[in-house]
Amino acid sequence: MHQQPNQQDRNGNTNSNANTAKSTVDSDRRKTLGTLGLFSLMGATGLISCGGGSSNSSTSSSSTASTASISSTSTNAATSSSSGSCTLIPTETIGPFPLSTLLNNSLVLRENIAEDKTGVPLQVKLKLVNVNNNCSPVSAYVYIWHCDKDGLYSGYSTNNNAGQAGQTYCRGIQYTDTSGVTHFTTIYPGWYAGRITHIHFQIFLTTYSSTAQSTAISQMAFPAAVTTAVYNSSLYTKGQNTSVTSFAADNVFSDGVEYQLATVTGSVEEGYVAELEVGISV
Repeated sequence: MHQQPNQQDRNGNTNSNANTAKSTVDSDRRKTLGTLGLFSLMGATGLISCGGGSSNSSTSSSSTASTASISSTSTNAATSSSSGSCTLIPTETIGPFPLSTLLNNSLVLRENIAEDKTGVPLQVKLKLVNVNNNCSPVSAYVYIWHCDKDGLYSGYSTNNNAGQAGQTYCRGIQYTDTSGVTHFTTIYPGWYAGRITHIHFQIFLTTYSSTAQSTAISQMAFPAAVTTAVYNSSLYTKGQNTSVTSFAADNVFSDGVEYQLATVTGSVEEGYVAELEVGISV
C-alpha cells in the first residue's frame, strides 16, 4: 500500500521517517506513465555465508545446501528508459526496523551486506533514473535493508524480533555508478508474519545520515515463483510464507507491484540477480 508519512507500521509504530520521502504516486498517473526498463543480468554462485565487505569488494560463495531449484526470469511490464519513458517509484512506509542511526557509521558504506548470514545468494541492482530528464541516470546514495532467511532484522530486539540488538547484517549503502546503478551482495530475504517477501530502500541525493532528507523511500517485491523455489530449499527451514500468500493480501503491495516487482534471474543452486529501475524526481 503506498502510504503517506506518519502511517503506522505492522507493530503499530508511527513511521516518523517516512516524511523524508517525496509525495506518494497518484495511481492514475502511475497507470498512464511508461513502465520499467530491463537491464543486464548477472549470476551468483552457491549459498553464502560472508563477512561485510567494502564498496569495492564481494565475498565468495560456499556450496549450496538447498534441494529445490528454479531457473526463472520474471519481468514487470516495461518500456525501455532509453525511450525517455519511466515512472516515479511509489512511496512506501519505511517500516518498523530502518535502524537509521546506522547511517551515521561509515562502515555501512559497503557492497556486501550479508555478513555471516547464510541463504540463497542474491545480487541486488537498483538503477536510478530521473523522471524529469528523459530517464537519465541519477547519482545518489542508496540504503537497503531486509530480514535474514528466518525473518529477523538486525539492530532490534522486540517480541517478534528477539536478540538482534547490536547486529548490522543485511544493511548497507552504495553510491551509484556512472549508469545510475547500485550493486549489493546479500541473501534472499526470508519472511515474517504479516508481510510478503520484500527489500526496503531509501535514496539520498547528496549525503546520508540519520537526519538527512531522503528523496525516496520504497520497497522491492519478488516474483512468487522464485520465492516459492527459495523457500522450498532446505536452508529456509520456516518453509513457505503461510501468513501472506499473495501481493493482494499484503498490507503494502495490495494496491499493485507494477513498478516495484524486480526482474529476477538465476536459480537456487547458483543464486539470483534482482534488478529494478527506480524513477525519482530530481
